[in-house]
Amino acid sequence: MKNMKRFAALGLTAAMAGSVLAGCGSSSTQTTSAATTAAAAETKAATAETTAAAQATDTKAEGGKVYYLNFKPEQADQWTALAKKYTEKTGVQVDVRTAASNTYEATLKSEMAKDDAPTLFQVNGPVGLATWKDYCYDLKDSAVYKDLSSDEYALKDGDAVKGIAYVIESYGLIYNKKILKDYMALDGAVIKDASELNNFATLKKVADDMQAKKDELGIEGAFTSTGFDSSSDWRFKTHLANLPIYYEYKADGISSTDAIKGTYLDQYKNIFDLYITDSTCDPKVLSSKTGEDAASEFSLGEACFYQNGTWAYGDIKGNEVADEDLGMMPIYIGVDGEEKQGICTGSENFWCVNQKAKPEDIQATLDFLQWVVESDEGRDALANEMGFVTPFKTFESYLPANPLVVAADAYNKDHTPVSWNFTTMPSETWKNTLGSALLEYAQGTGNWDKVKSAFVDNWAVEYKAANQG
Repeated sequence: MKNMKRFAALGLTAAMAGSVLAGCGSSSTQTTSAATTAAAAETKAATAETTAAAQATDTKAEGGKVYYLNFKPEQADQWTALAKKYTEKTGVQVDVRTAASNTYEATLKSEMAKDDAPTLFQVNGPVGLATWKDYCYDLKDSAVYKDLSSDEYALKDGDAVKGIAYVIESYGLIYNKKILKDYMALDGAVIKDASELNNFATLKKVADDMQAKKDELGIEGAFTSTGFDSSSDWRFKTHLANLPIYYEYKADGISSTDAIKGTYLDQYKNIFDLYITDSTCDPKVLSSKTGEDAASEFSLGEACFYQNGTWAYGDIKGNEVADEDLGMMPIYIGVDGEEKQGICTGSENFWCVNQKAKPEDIQATLDFLQWVVESDEGRDALANEMGFVTPFKTFESYLPANPLVVAADAYNKDHTPVSWNFTTMPSETWKNTLGSALLEYAQGTGNWDKVKSAFVDNWAVEYKAANQG
């Protein structure tokens, strides 16, 4: 959660530096020096590729196999294809199973109880590690740990490296630049330039006005639907809930707590009310709305704003919204000084190797991870096919072709990114209780006091339950 500005800037700075260096030098001496340096670099790169290829094809784990329980449904096909490629290359069996959205913890518990348990799985941060640390192999001597660009991306238990982040992501309000531009051209528009949209008060005025003029703009609503089925509710009970937690931790100078106070729950209500009021649908039908509905509404140009992250590009691209019309801004909730706020950036995706697996399966899994982060095939899959920004030194020349990553990185260069504090939420039960209370409030069958109780009172209960003994 520290120094989050480094997260979204990974790789892009290196790419720009490479472009600058390529334009330097004009004398013959400089040209010779540049050519010599380039040749040396090519030799070094070729040697590195040869070494990596040799390591990948020389199977060190005789009879070992890999079983990866993948967390991300949106990258299920890419992981399956990458596993098949590795098996064809090395003869090592790699099986990939992907948990359904919002079911990872339950699926992991079920799979870990089987004889053929996952050899590679993930936890979401310190809270997840507390549950699974007895299953986590110490990765401090592994190649994948040595490839990390910083220890900030390692999840540790004392001196032991129990998990390694494999993707750094950002989320905020994805917006359609064309719709916003069309709105700003209308008579009486609240703003005339997108840069004015830098606080909650202005966001609300713009969204309210868009909603009133939706027919004129040819949209269904300012915001996509705030669906509460399992494919969508995590956006609000986890990602949106991060904002009041972030500001409370920041005000109190802490990084976790056993008893949240709910200092910024009124601001949480501000943004949630805006989502469900200036929407493509009536709040009473939100229980049936899915993540796919929201993605479709945005992709087809039916809404201007869509709370989601850089990973959502795969669901957006190739539809009605052109890449050049994709923007991203922070989620504003009405806190003093939020004009300086950046986009939420961090990771809840930490690879862990099952130390209770057979020794040969552990080694096979370590070999597979090394191949994924060092080989051309692995790096291309993570960066270009999955669209990941990764924390590995080996990815400096592998940048994702994802305009949302570029947008988030550009915004965070001049603003303070919001850290991912939702990894300190005490349990999945806490999230689910909050989600139920939010849905009841949205549908008019519950009040905001119930949301406050789910947020504050249930935090203390669930934290105590998770930390007994």
